Amino acid sequence: MIDIYPIASSSASNAYRVSDGRTALLIEAGLPYRDIQRALDFKVTQLAGCLISHEHGDHSKAAKDIMRAGVPVYTGTGTAAALGLSGHRLRTIESHKQFTIGTWTILPFDVQHDVEEPLGFLLTNPTGDKLVFLTDTYYCKYRFGGITHLMVECNYALDIVNRRVEAGELHPSQKRRLLTSHFSLEHVKDFLRANDMRSLREVWLLHLSDRNSDAERFRREVQEVTGAVVRVAER
Repeated sequence: MIDIYPIASSSASNAYRVSDGRTALLIEAGLPYRDIQRALDFKVTQLAGCLISHEHGDHSKAAKDIMRAGVPVYTGTGTAAALGLSGHRLRTIESHKQFTIGTWTILPFDVQHDVEEPLGFLLTNPTGDKLVFLTDTYYCKYRFGGITHLMVECNYALDIVNRRVEAGELHPSQKRRLLTSHFSLEHVKDFLRANDMRSLREVWLLHLSDRNSDAERFRREVQEVTGAVVRVAER
């Protein structure tokens, strides 16, 4: 049974604790280390590892502190270089090269974002649970079978963005960056329809924009597509 605990999920900061009951991981570390400590009841050292998708601060801010606490950080070579990470707690990983942390088997895959080496993650364990983590991308070219849990960015809805541009609340250049860097509600639904979701039990919608999203609408529309339990990470 996978337990997902969102510590922070927004355009400002992102961090998620994921456990299968035997091995606990942190995915992203995009807020001050002390805040992560508090959220985990000062049990950071019980984490077996921390996965970081890319170098933007809202996903990586506490990476060095996590390593100083004795927790290995797993991230792409390009991300590690961009963040200036080094040392024996750093584990560089590559797209399509599988590795294990405790009971988790993890397959990184490349995604599309305006950074050095952005990655998504497919996590599986011996019980047959299969979790896909996908954030900060405008497209995912891969298809997955038998997903039981999905953690996916749902940053904006195109109609909300268009309305804000027309009202002069959002500059067209900001819209262009959104369209080429983040997953929208429309992207999420297209991704769900393109994959085998027959085993899907739980969806977490991540990284909602403060002004370009509607949490209840997003939850409702994704639930209509999947029939699974859909939760919005709003911490």
